[in-house]
Amino acid sequence: MVEFSKTLHGIKADLAAGKYSSKDLVTAIYADIEQKDEAINAFITLNKEQALAAAEQADQIGYGSDAPVLNGIPLAIKDNILTEGLRTTAASKMLENFVPTYDATVIAKLKAAGAIIIGKVNMDEFAMGGSNQTSYFGPVHNPWDLERVPGGSSGGSAAVVASQQVPGALGTDTGGSVRNPAAFNGLVGMKPTYGTVSRLGVISFGSSLDQVGPLTHTVADNALLLEVIAGHDEGDSTSLPTEQYDFSSKIGQDLKGMKIAFPKEYKVDSINTEIRQRMQEAADFFESQGATVEEVSLPHSVYGINVYYIIASSEASSNLQRYDGIRYGYRSEAAQTLEEVYVQSRSEGFGDEVKRRIILGTFSLSAGAFDLYFKKAAQVRTLIKQEFQAVFDQYDLIMGPTTTSTAFLIGGKETKDPVEMYTADLLTVNSNLTGLPAISIPAGLDQAGLPIGLQLMAKAQDEATLYQVAHAFEQGHDYLSQEPNFVKGDK
Repeated sequence: MVEFSKTLHGIKADLAAGKYSSKDLVTAIYADIEQKDEAINAFITLNKEQALAAAEQADQIGYGSDAPVLNGIPLAIKDNILTEGLRTTAASKMLENFVPTYDATVIAKLKAAGAIIIGKVNMDEFAMGGSNQTSYFGPVHNPWDLERVPGGSSGGSAAVVASQQVPGALGTDTGGSVRNPAAFNGLVGMKPTYGTVSRLGVISFGSSLDQVGPLTHTVADNALLLEVIAGHDEGDSTSLPTEQYDFSSKIGQDLKGMKIAFPKEYKVDSINTEIRQRMQEAADFFESQGATVEEVSLPHSVYGINVYYIIASSEASSNLQRYDGIRYGYRSEAAQTLEEVYVQSRSEGFGDEVKRRIILGTFSLSAGAFDLYFKKAAQVRTLIKQEFQAVFDQYDLIMGPTTTSTAFLIGGKETKDPVEMYTADLLTVNSNLTGLPAISIPAGLDQAGLPIGLQLMAKAQDEATLYQVAHAFEQGHDYLSQEPNFVKGDK
């Protein structure tokens, strides 16, 4: 069997050196999936026939300097991103048999760059959840401990990279759904500036919050993937006008003179003690590299979780109206009248968490509650934006933990109370509310051997600085060599 690198750059170098062909690589990956994925439950739909054909085509093109930048590179795609002719379910019974007739813009960009789509991966239903337990297809298991969650909603994307089934994957991030799984799986996960990546062909959850982002093992790999999928799209009215991005230009530069803010709200007792210790160690490292780290305050940030769940649920309530059993998606066989088609199709087709958020959002938008809830949330969202902007007027970055805890048990107490489950996004939602870029990078392991994530935030469209600082941290620590027990053979 082909022994392939777990990084995109490593595979690119191996293909260019002729160590193996893309067809050999893809064949080996499907054999690996057959061995591993029964335990992890990450893949919903495989793309084997088309992937092998694409690999043969990549081999014919070759791997010289003029080849497409991702030629022959295998990737996995979160199952809420449309793929032409390949089932896309959003991990819901509602779309269990839906096959799109076109590619999302990000998929078209990946294919143009020569990437090979291995398959579609599991997620929380319609991206609603922070643990990957709301999927119609069952929970995904964390490769670091199969009894624990991989984070959500992009848990499948993270699990297939962490278990080394593929070297990279795309997820979507509405309130932390790329960064949370990155933290729980010891990966690099980026939520770019809102509008940097097209949302055309991405099944909507919260339209003012959703962004596609990459999950990889290294910072350089992450920047490469984001450069491929980013750029203006006329088909997306929220797309920024920049045609092409260079996110890698600062990688390798030192941190001398950089100013980093460390909010006191990210040091509170509700955050796991070991995580707080790792954050202080990270701050000490940045200072050792010539940066200045200072404590600041973001007093309105503590309301971010309340604001997020009102706005996100309201937008979800609006976006999910289209699933009514009429045009596409699940249709109840028991329905006899038009009203029953609507009610029973939605009642049977959606899971509990999706229905909970639709109800919450519909209530927030109702005539009697709009001013009290949705309007007030929008006002506080503006205050949060202004507060972060004031910090970025003086600092280059904001640092802190990605999550309040490490990965918790599947079916554990954290998942039985919806409110407690929602607070898992406490540290990530503000990036989505403000539209600012944020990255989660590995920051070590806790005493149980579970990964801890460090989150960095930057000014709008300053992903290059995030990658610069994240890469410096990565180079100062040997986290890439740390592997899940599942990969090491302790299954």
